[in-house]
Amino acid sequence: MSKQKMTPSEALVETMAAEGVKYVFGIVGSAFMDALDLFPDAGIRFIPVAHEQAAAHAADGLARVTGMPQACIAQNGPGAANFVSAITAAYWAHSPVVAIAPETGSMGIGTGGFQELDQMPMFQAQTVYQVRVNRAERMAELGRRAFYMAKNFNGPSHLNIPRDYFYGEVNDEIYRTPLIRRGAGSMEDLEEAAKLALQAKYPVIVSGGGVSQSDALAEVTALAEYLSAPVVNSYLHNDTFPADHELACGPIGYCGSKAAMRTLAKADLVIALGTRLGPFGTLPQYDITYWPENAKLIQCDTNVAVLGVAKKADVYSCGDVKEFTGLLLGRVKELSPDLGRNQARIDDVAQEKAVWDQELGEWSSSSQSAPMHPRRFHAEWTKALPKNAIVATDIGNNSSIINGYLKFNGVRQHISALSWGNCGFAYGAAMGAKMANPEAPVVAFQGDGAYGISGIAEVMTAVRENIPVIAIVANNFEWGAEKKNQIDYYNNRFVGANLPTNPDYAQLAEDMGAVGMKLDHPDQVGDAIKEAVSCGKPVVINAILEGGEKVLAEPFRRDALKPAFNLLPKYKHLNI
Repeated sequence: MSKQKMTPSEALVETMAAEGVKYVFGIVGSAFMDALDLFPDAGIRFIPVAHEQAAAHAADGLARVTGMPQACIAQNGPGAANFVSAITAAYWAHSPVVAIAPETGSMGIGTGGFQELDQMPMFQAQTVYQVRVNRAERMAELGRRAFYMAKNFNGPSHLNIPRDYFYGEVNDEIYRTPLIRRGAGSMEDLEEAAKLALQAKYPVIVSGGGVSQSDALAEVTALAEYLSAPVVNSYLHNDTFPADHELACGPIGYCGSKAAMRTLAKADLVIALGTRLGPFGTLPQYDITYWPENAKLIQCDTNVAVLGVAKKADVYSCGDVKEFTGLLLGRVKELSPDLGRNQARIDDVAQEKAVWDQELGEWSSSSQSAPMHPRRFHAEWTKALPKNAIVATDIGNNSSIINGYLKFNGVRQHISALSWGNCGFAYGAAMGAKMANPEAPVVAFQGDGAYGISGIAEVMTAVRENIPVIAIVANNFEWGAEKKNQIDYYNNRFVGANLPTNPDYAQLAEDMGAVGMKLDHPDQVGDAIKEAVSCGKPVVINAILEGGEKVLAEPFRRDALKPAFNLLPKYKHLNI
């Protein structure tokens, strides 16, 4: 459209609408109220949350499921500061979130006025782009740029707006920015990758988050089938290869699949697709050193900055995983049109999975109740999930344990806190995911510690806004991950790890207008999940689980702590 006379608030709101924004998460604030007043007539629904961190997590969850930029907005100062942790989570998840943060008026910057804070440095290290609107006339231009950069750099951007710049009169043009196609990368790299793939005796594919983000499941599956290559999911990306496929081995990394790790250890070629190969998915687990140091490596990612950061590769390809994988398969077929099935590798995968399934089944076989054994509970609730369910997982001991149980056949179904690992992630992210895909059951899985940070308050949001998220609270009355460290390194001295007075989260949910369920026996779990899915209301499942030394998972890294050793006489009795 040609330029039109409008207010800066109209320019911002029209820009958001042009970018396809239908929901904006935040807390009502005077700084952006002039723009907020326009949301309903622009077709934008404002979702008021209990805390701004949940607003940014919800925008993140919405962005991860839709694949398109989503927005959150905050009052200047304290409200914007509450975005920081959640925007960092989006940064490490490569999630296109646009954080709109009004600030002190342009004439008051630097005077120490009410709610003044220099907001630019707070977001500098964890955004792909940030800009301060320096003139009201540039509102549409810079707002448009924030969305453009978020979707093309696949990460969060920060639009900072002095609050007086919402007012006035400007001439602006409104249009949607393009999504730039990356292409497959260098053809020379692709040629070398095809040759390595055909030379390998035991190729293994690591399917990373980029596979889900680029909707490359069909291409990766076809490549795996043609090469008879086992496929492992990168850490906390259990939705990047169909779990029921004969070549699927499960996730590598903390509390993942031993079958995946033992299979990867056998590789003489690793084809890493859409992953930076970070430490969470390459360090030893279960006493298995599974990264094959002598294997050749092909690494493809759309972000050139992550290539070679963690592992030295033989072939790097900076390109779109979907296009790269499709062209790689085509070239492999040209070079070897009659490759045929490698039944030995397929049988080997089946054998590794059978051994792991039996071991995991034995771990999960407890019939005890009040409290339930956590592994039995996780086996029951994950088994009861519908195939199209989306699960947002938090950080913590039980949230880590379920990595070995979650299985998906489609992309954009596993939404996790990833390497930022901030407690309180899951409930807000689940709300956004549910807004993105209303037909899918959406679960927010949190321990009682993380649920206390975000879940309790945001249940009010879900009830108020009719967002039927299912919260599963693993209630073991402790901060399990940290308690495990205090067991192993501090001689069972528990400082801050116990949560002995947790309320009944199910009753709290009922008081807030949600459906509450309290479970203490494994036989109750399947029916509870079915009821939660079918009721169409926000649900909180308070699952009473056993805690303590016998059931907690191993620490993620045993090299991260050392046994207590003190030098001052008053503390020497604490030494181990």
